[in-house]
Amino acid sequence: MRTASALLVAFLFAFSAKNAAAQCVDEELKNELVADRHYRGVQDRLFTKSLRHELSAFGGLYSADLYSSSWNAGGAYTFHFSEDLALEASVSFMRFKSAVTDSYERRYPQVQVVDRADKPGRLYFGHLVWSFAYGKLRWAGGGITRFDLNAAIGAGVTDDTTSRGLTASAGLGTKWYFGKWFALRMDVRDHVLREVLVGDEKLVNDIVITAGASVFIPFGG
Repeated sequence: MRTASALLVAFLFAFSAKNAAAQCVDEELKNELVADRHYRGVQDRLFTKSLRHELSAFGGLYSADLYSSSWNAGGAYTFHFSEDLALEASVSFMRFKSAVTDSYERRYPQVQVVDRADKPGRLYFGHLVWSFAYGKLRWAGGGITRFDLNAAIGAGVTDDTTSRGLTASAGLGTKWYFGKWFALRMDVRDHVLREVLVGDEKLVNDIVITAGASVFIPFGG
């Protein structure tokens, strides 16, 4: 009887010690995971956009249907309502030049097709920007860069002597975030408008490709 009791006590003691050891290991593993931020939702977002102001400068190519391709440069102000939605207002400048009208005027100097074959133009636009995908890239040195993909839709005015009415705009873009307040951006947008050249009015698609940089305010995120 005493032998059976002794065996039962030894078994209970060994079982309790095993459970205590297992709980200790589980607690250590949990603390390690928490310290390394391996739990979903624990890791803070390194770059936040919500309720921040973004100032951008950009330049690129304006590829027009009726005109020759030209440079494009300008700036934008964006307010981010959330991490996904923002409103952007932009203004940019370029020159409208047509090789067709230049040739025509050289051949028929008595005919003035347009006031100036080489004239400045301006674009005033507003866009709703939706960031629909996020990602990150680990560089060879071990650093990680966050980026997003976004879609923009809006409207504005193409300010030159041949355009007619408002210009619709839509496109895609990407932004790459560095630190807490700096980003690089690239955008491709399609402008749909009516233009008149040599007496002919057409609905055209002008493609605008730009790259630039942005700063976010407040700087601390």
